[in-house]
Amino acid sequence: MAVSEENPEIIKEKDLERKKKKADKAREKELKRQKALEKAAKLQAQQASNNQKKSEKKLVKRGGEEENPEEFLDPPTPFGEKKRISSQMAKQYSPTAVEKSWYSWWEKSGFFVADAKSSKPPFAIVLPPPNVTGALHIGHALTVAIEDTIVRWRRMSGYNTLWVPGMDHAGIATQVVVEKKIMRERKLTRHDLGREKFVSEVWDWKNKYGGTILQQLRGLGASLDWSRECFTMDEKSSRAVTEAFVRLHKNKLIKRDERLVNWDCVLRTAISDIEVEHIEIKGRTLLNVPGYDKPVEFGVLTSFAYPLEGELGEIVVATTRVETMLGDTAIAIHPDDPRYNHLHGKYAIHPFNGRKLPIVCDAKLVDPKFGSGAVKITPAHDRNDFEVRKDHDLESINIFTDDGKINSSGGSEFAGMPRFKAREAVIEALKKKGLYRGAKGNEMRLGICSRTNDVVEPLSKPQWYVDCNNIAKKGLDAVMDEEKKKIEIIPKQYATEWKRWLENIRDWCVSRQLWWGHRVPAWYVTLEDDELKEINSYKDHWVIARNEDDAQEEASRLYNGKKFHLSQDPDVLDTWFSSGLFPLAVLGWPDDTEDLKAFYPTSDLETGHDILFFWVARMVMLGTELGGDVPFRKVYLHPMIRDAHGRKMSKSLGNVVDPLEVINGISLEGLHKRLEEGNLDPKELTVAKEGQVKDFPNGIPECGADALRFALISYTAQSDKINLDIQRVVGYRQWCNKLWNAVRFSMSKLGDDYVPPTNVNPENLPFSCQWILSLLNRAILKTIAALESYKFSDATSTVYSWWQYQLCDVFIEAIKPFFAGSDPKFETARRFARDTLWLCLDNGLRLLHPFMPYVTEELWQRLPSSRDQTAMESIMICKYPSIVECWTNERVEYEMDLVDSTVKSLRSLANERRERQHDRLSKVVSAFAYKEKDPLHI
Repeated sequence: MAVSEENPEIIKEKDLERKKKKADKAREKELKRQKALEKAAKLQAQQASNNQKKSEKKLVKRGGEEENPEEFLDPPTPFGEKKRISSQMAKQYSPTAVEKSWYSWWEKSGFFVADAKSSKPPFAIVLPPPNVTGALHIGHALTVAIEDTIVRWRRMSGYNTLWVPGMDHAGIATQVVVEKKIMRERKLTRHDLGREKFVSEVWDWKNKYGGTILQQLRGLGASLDWSRECFTMDEKSSRAVTEAFVRLHKNKLIKRDERLVNWDCVLRTAISDIEVEHIEIKGRTLLNVPGYDKPVEFGVLTSFAYPLEGELGEIVVATTRVETMLGDTAIAIHPDDPRYNHLHGKYAIHPFNGRKLPIVCDAKLVDPKFGSGAVKITPAHDRNDFEVRKDHDLESINIFTDDGKINSSGGSEFAGMPRFKAREAVIEALKKKGLYRGAKGNEMRLGICSRTNDVVEPLSKPQWYVDCNNIAKKGLDAVMDEEKKKIEIIPKQYATEWKRWLENIRDWCVSRQLWWGHRVPAWYVTLEDDELKEINSYKDHWVIARNEDDAQEEASRLYNGKKFHLSQDPDVLDTWFSSGLFPLAVLGWPDDTEDLKAFYPTSDLETGHDILFFWVARMVMLGTELGGDVPFRKVYLHPMIRDAHGRKMSKSLGNVVDPLEVINGISLEGLHKRLEEGNLDPKELTVAKEGQVKDFPNGIPECGADALRFALISYTAQSDKINLDIQRVVGYRQWCNKLWNAVRFSMSKLGDDYVPPTNVNPENLPFSCQWILSLLNRAILKTIAALESYKFSDATSTVYSWWQYQLCDVFIEAIKPFFAGSDPKFETARRFARDTLWLCLDNGLRLLHPFMPYVTEELWQRLPSSRDQTAMESIMICKYPSIVECWTNERVEYEMDLVDSTVKSLRSLANERRERQHDRLSKVVSAFAYKEKDPLHI
């Protein structure tokens, strides 16, 4: 069936209707859009009106002037002049802006300089002299933070304060740096240059590059007396070192003897115990050793046999240093070991040179249950064997040259071989003779030189020694004997370590085979008729003198009428010898100077506990013997700094914290770049970068010196190790912003014309003002007590708590209503609040200044001066806050505690109520949701 077509007129009508609906919708949409635009316009106009009102309010407050951004910026300050601060306080604290210019003005103004003729009580302290090669590290930052806090506090407390800066010539470290430099630049060794030219090169390097660290210390705010700066190789120090050596020799406390020393074959010198790092080896281990192409194997116990004289068979011994058998001079057995009863008094025969080795009985040296029960003895290359030599009158044969090769005493077959290549050659030679008995892995401790990574070789060498027995006893008594006590060590637990060191002290080897350092003031006398002409051929041919003329005179007296030739000892003195004289030398000893009379003994010594023996004990021994008294009265030993995870800081871990990077800030890329510029191998570099990404994913933000100092001091409660978390430093940088804003708010309430009162009677003050002054008194008392007892962390905690929780969080909030309007009835309260606020800021900033010198100086300079005070140029020479008896009000404190506890209780109840309401609401919502899911559920 055909379908008829729809009427065209009907279609037209439908189209018109659709178009009409579409037009209506478009009009409706446009209407909504217009309404939205009108609403937005109204809102924008309202915001503009509000902004205008705010702007008008600011203009009214500031006399109708528009805000000028330049008013918030510090004008440029010429170097050394007092900092020119902005007319308006910046809206946020900036470490860079705050910490510039103040230091150069402090220094130029002479605020750091002590006066030896002052009538004030003296307080003196020496800065542990950093190495001339050194760069600022976090340990230096901790030292400066603590010492500058002590010094600034004492200075403000009315003491004639002396803090002496200095640098150590660092014999080995400096010589190594310059040797590498001339090799890198000119492909020359020091021996190519000769001694005189090389020493001249070192002085040139020192004058050009050395001492950078002292400039960096200025950035930390260290208020050192730079007019007394010294260097352990300057003329004054050199004279003190020579005089000390001569006097100690005259008092029979210095002698020359041949003993075993720690020998570095790369440096070709004896090194001190502190420069030897011991690593634990669990078994066969390959290590890279300087001068060898291939790694050397350690942790191997090699056994071999010595043939016995008279065809008695053989005796087997074992050693981890088989090359030293070339210098064996005996074999030891236990006297009660039945296996060897038949060998008492017999001999073994050395397989390479035929030397007869006596078999000696020694119950102290030999453990019959260990190994074969027989021990090879090499007196020239083993400390235990060296001591045994004396008991059995054994020969000592040195088989090594100074650079670690086998010498002629080791036999022609091995002469000239480097020691560890000789090790392989000796094993092969033993195998050929049928004397090799095998090898196995063995645990051992290996001494490594911290300067060169060379394996330390015990070597018999003639050296100069200080006899420490008697002077150590005086040092021990100065700390441990209650009747003779002169020194207090803080924390007390280190007194036990002091006792252990000094009761077991050995003579101190002070010779070093270097060219950079104090030349030993000793001359060898070669007589014309001497059969042997080499230096040290005769032990009694040495003279000690202050200079060559005195040596000539002394030799003429000793060898009257004989012809002779003088040769000065080529060795230099241990760096610790000059460092040990530091408190004496910096004050002018051996002359009886004004400084020496005014400041010796010094008051305190502050340093790390790791050098308690190497530096502190030696200063005490030398100071007592040469200065007539101990060099200081108190020793404060700070903790060692580790990373946030408690790990030792190491370049290979990427966790080394550079204080300058904390002060100035650095990106993660910048941290990576520092690693890349070092000498890490690719694997170590990868690990180090991963460590930095984990610990510093966003780098280190700029924190400033004040925040770093405060954080480090706050950590000192950890008496052994500090686990440094940079986020804590960042937190104190944010706290500096809190201080800044507190003072900025306060200045707006004090007003430009405010004049502080001559005195304040607390009885007339509002309750909140009485309360804050009483707590300020308490904070002052606790801070001073903490500083006096060297509890620096307690001091920072007290100051922080008062500023943060009492002044900012409570008092400033409590007085804000007084300034909310201009109601005349609040005028008296406003005046009292202003006076109290000024007292809090003035005392609070002075209380905080020793810890944070820069921000406190900047903020204090903005405070109006009191009429009854002589205007001080700087906060650092103001008086440190002291107790004001009439401020203490225990009743007000008690009442405030009640108010505080009540408020806390109400808040707690309110929180509990909100939680209960939240729980009920949650249950209702849950029930409703359940019902929605199951509408039939009743």
